[in-house]
Amino acid sequence: MTSEDLLTRKTEIEAILFDKDGTLLDFDAAWGPVYRQAASIAARGVSSDTERFLLASGLDPATGKPAAGSLLAAGNTEEIAQAWIADGARYALEELTADLDRLFIERMHDAAPLPGIREAVETLLARGLRLGVASSDSEAAIRAFLAGTGLAPKFAFVTGYDTGHGPKPEPGMVHGFAEAVGLPPSGIAVIGDNMHDIDMARAAGAGLTIGVLTGTSLRKDLEPHADVVLESAADLPALLFDPG
Repeated sequence: MTSEDLLTRKTEIEAILFDKDGTLLDFDAAWGPVYRQAASIAARGVSSDTERFLLASGLDPATGKPAAGSLLAAGNTEEIAQAWIADGARYALEELTADLDRLFIERMHDAAPLPGIREAVETLLARGLRLGVASSDSEAAIRAFLAGTGLAPKFAFVTGYDTGHGPKPEPGMVHGFAEAVGLPPSGIAVIGDNMHDIDMARAAGAGLTIGVLTGTSLRKDLEPHADVVLESAADLPALLFDPG
């Protein structure tokens, strides 16, 4: 995208749809310990199975973090549960999904936003933009995070994988937000840290597709596909409102 195209696009944006993990909150701090606990639940405490489940779903053994684009980095609870059951977890899908969702919701109650997010949200609202959150986490977990941080009143729309708009990277979450705020998708910017977010935005016809480097992806992962890549969602006001 040329600088002229970006200038035109950003003047047409009236709403922002945020990813949660790696965009609004620190992915590693929030999810590193809880994914190990979740895999242990699926493995019924058998350590060798716990490690196998984590590695098979994307844990990088060199870094101890989920690899970009992996199931742990971008999948939803049901997809993770399905993968672990296929790998030998002795659970019914509905039971394991429910157990994992309970764990994930509990973790979100005390998760903190990334630096500068509160200030960016306030600035965006003051400039008249409508804000939403679309996550591969459950709707209840998103709401627990927003309530715990005091950000809940700032967001006009919340959707998780279980809300009814379909999962990422399908376009339904963006379309649901567009309908909720009375805008065409072209008036919405989508911001996220992985290719599920970028692909969802593209499929929905979003007006601006923004990658961030605060999650599981590197610049080289996102730059060929996003309209623009920011260091952090805290940089959104500068992108949208600074001249140039």
